Amino acid sequence: MTDLHVVDATAAHTDQLVTVIHHAFANRRTLNPPSTALSETAASVGAAIASYGGLLATIDGVPAGGMLFDQDGDVLGLRRVSVDPRFQGRGVASALVGCAEDVARRRGLRRVRLSARTELPETIEFWRRRGYSVVEQREVDVVFAKAMPLELTVPTAEEMREIGSSLAGQLRAGDVLVLSGDLGAGKTTFTQGLGAGLKVRGSITSPTFVISRVHPSLAGGPALVHVDAYRVGGVAELDDLDLDASLDEAVTVVEWGHGLAETLAPDRLDIVLTRGDDDTDETRELRITPVGPRWAGAGLNELVVVGQG
Repeated sequence: MTDLHVVDATAAHTDQLVTVIHHAFANRRTLNPPSTALSETAASVGAAIASYGGLLATIDGVPAGGMLFDQDGDVLGLRRVSVDPRFQGRGVASALVGCAEDVARRRGLRRVRLSARTELPETIEFWRRRGYSVVEQREVDVVFAKAMPLELTVPTAEEMREIGSSLAGQLRAGDVLVLSGDLGAGKTTFTQGLGAGLKVRGSITSPTFVISRVHPSLAGGPALVHVDAYRVGGVAELDDLDLDASLDEAVTVVEWGHGLAETLAPDRLDIVLTRGDDDTDETRELRITPVGPRWAGAGLNELVVVGQG
């Protein structure tokens, strides 16, 4: 069994990281202009670790991969993402990326960002498969980014509405929100807050028996299209609702949308609400995962629960 470990890089790992970087980049095809990775030294890598940190991956105790970090505001940059050729195809790169995203979340950063060479289509595809979106096209490379999830503990239904109202201030016409969670987890309560923040007309209740409702704006903003997919039998039935006709002009919220509504738009917010085992406890766990270029380019601003901010 493979013993794969990823650790935060320290000064003691400098020489190992230099070796991994040199092995990885020397094995790549010749690029024009050539990568500067082979010019990394113990001094340059040590300085990078001291400034922003990095990661080292080992397999059975042998250095197998690594990366260096930089940081610009609320963005964690990934540099020199490297896998020793002897260990390719063994999940090293995926493990490194997952740990880097954990670092970004621990540091309270909103996005992760990196550059990839256009001459390396397999590298481009690697980042796409992991949810990274192109946010900038340069002459010889592309810039990928991914927005980090936001996780909150929400103590009461009223504070859930406040969170929804706060999020509404970051939304615009064309945005899609896919809500998931058990019965009573707070999906409709959250949507009520969105409606209040968007200043739309009408009382927002569960639309289970009519499947969808349109709430026009009272303030010249986007309408809110509220969909309950609980009784929708599949993607084809969701398509029959003809939501595409209003997507560009409205904010669309789909309750019970997991596995159905992700195809509506390349940009969306996947929102999961979780309730505890105690039915008398109003506390809910809220996780908002931004998906697509729209959120990768800007990230999701912090939402403050009253009494916790």
